[in-house]
Amino acid sequence: MNNLNFGIVGLGIMGGSIARSIRENILNEKSSSGKIYAFDINQTSLDLAKNENIIDQGFSKDDVKTMLQLCDVVFICLYPKKTIEFLKENKENFKTGSVITDISGVKSIYDNMEEVFPTNADFVLGHPMAGGEKEGFANSNGNYFINHNYIIIPQERNKPESIKLMENLVTAMKFSRITKTDCKTHDEKIGFTSQLCHVVASAMVESAEDPSITSFGGGSFEDLTRIAMINAPLWTELFLSNKVALLKHIKTFISKMQEFETLIQNEDAQQLEDLLKDVRKKRIEMI
Repeated sequence: MNNLNFGIVGLGIMGGSIARSIRENILNEKSSSGKIYAFDINQTSLDLAKNENIIDQGFSKDDVKTMLQLCDVVFICLYPKKTIEFLKENKENFKTGSVITDISGVKSIYDNMEEVFPTNADFVLGHPMAGGEKEGFANSNGNYFINHNYIIIPQERNKPESIKLMENLVTAMKFSRITKTDCKTHDEKIGFTSQLCHVVASAMVESAEDPSITSFGGGSFEDLTRIAMINAPLWTELFLSNKVALLKHIKTFISKMQEFETLIQNEDAQQLEDLLKDVRKKRIEMI
């Protein structure tokens, strides 16, 4: 893999972290002949990445076609709607035989969208389950991916060798587990493990009495609300794009909150203790 050319479309926190991980784990030897190219509308991010030797060359919107023709593997690291727009605009521009992948947190956006898929390249749906709560290339970190999960959503049109390449690539980037699934299952599960968590964290922050509440924190509040330092435009899009699954999870969560509320209100110590024991048992099984 160290002779492949990689392209990053969108050099924000995720695109930057992917570029850093590739540089650190794949193109880190003198024998490596591969290059990392990046496209972003923010010239400052491109310059910073170039100065840090994370990318070999940055490209603007006017010359992104040139970049795509150079790349054997392309990561599209844009918001879901922007990903669709980019694919539509460039479906004929990718290098023949290249592998294209996305990082979108919602996959139902590709329903009935066969017309957006690249003509001469293989588009493999993917989702790295890692990242940071802040934005921009300046906050990127290749270590975000160590021991985290990567989801691959194989399609009938995908070549086996493309799936294998993605598996080898994300393993080299230090992801510890690869989960393969379909688009519907992905959105259902991610609606719970990711999007619901961001809703809950946001609701906790909104319900706080005052900003100085952290003076009374012992770590629990901080751990639960770290992800509430949220990229509002991105997560608004994710919540609404996956609203059917997310609303179902929210309703279930509310019902569980009401169960706790009732037991505490009624001072039902035995039922409350039994419920907490069941919670502990389930959480241990999840580990």
